Amino acid sequence: MRPIPQWATVAVEPSAQFVTAELHWNGGHATVTRDHTIASLKPLTIATSVDAGERPLLQYSDRLTGRVLGVLRLRKEGSIAIGDAPIHLYQVETGEHYCLGWPLRAVTAWRQNRSMRKHRSTNHLNMEPIAAQQLMITYLPPRPVVLVSVETEGHRNIFPMDLIGALESSGLFSLALRSSNVSESTMREIRRVALSHPPASMKPTVYQLARHHKEPIRAWNELAFPTSRSPAFDIPMVASALRVQELAIVHSQVIGSHTFFVGQLVSSEDRGEGAQLHHTAGFHQHYRNTHGMPFPEA
Repeated sequence: MRPIPQWATVAVEPSAQFVTAELHWNGGHATVTRDHTIASLKPLTIATSVDAGERPLLQYSDRLTGRVLGVLRLRKEGSIAIGDAPIHLYQVETGEHYCLGWPLRAVTAWRQNRSMRKHRSTNHLNMEPIAAQQLMITYLPPRPVVLVSVETEGHRNIFPMDLIGALESSGLFSLALRSSNVSESTMREIRRVALSHPPASMKPTVYQLARHHKEPIRAWNELAFPTSRSPAFDIPMVASALRVQELAIVHSQVIGSHTFFVGQLVSSEDRGEGAQLHHTAGFHQHYRNTHGMPFPEA
């Protein structure tokens, strides 16, 4: 059996929905496709505006066929009060996906886990293999990659992120940034960032910018692409972005390995049409390939 990659980089329309997400708990359920995000990787923590009780089930289903693709069993860890819009935090306890049949599912997990243990020192996720397998389930809905820009008089930076998302019921938006990021303290201080949604064609450039998680840029003109200024905060952004957004941060706190930033969108402007860079789980792309509906590879 040919190995299945752990991750797939795909090019899809930013507004497309391929997977629905639902929370189920005793006596209730709610659709949270646009109302759940990742708050931290270690421990793997989900944030949502929906109070789903103490031990809900998060279920992902193929939007076209209704087939269940994967589930995560959660345990409530607490809530964050942000005005009248509480955000509830759930730690992932267990999970499983159904994108691959037996024995391919077991063999694929074994191969991926072995690789993660072998390359633990260079694995940027730095997670236990079982937690990484659970993380991949949260990527069943393809996650958009954005470039986050931050600027002050003495600090400027731009770097890629995909641990982002709307908390629709509360009207809030979140980013989970590794606390070791060089711009983390600046973001906490100035409480504003700009988000550029790059076209999939920018994939090589976007990945090159990952080094700026550790070191800021020296000047905006050193970038390999044109920039423009955001309308409200006057922060440099990608001139060719499909969408640009500005986020006013209203809350931040460290949750395990990450700083969880929560904010309100000050502006959001669509500037072009086309496919955006997204990440999804490799087993999800394999599932779609076998059913004749693969995502275009980026």
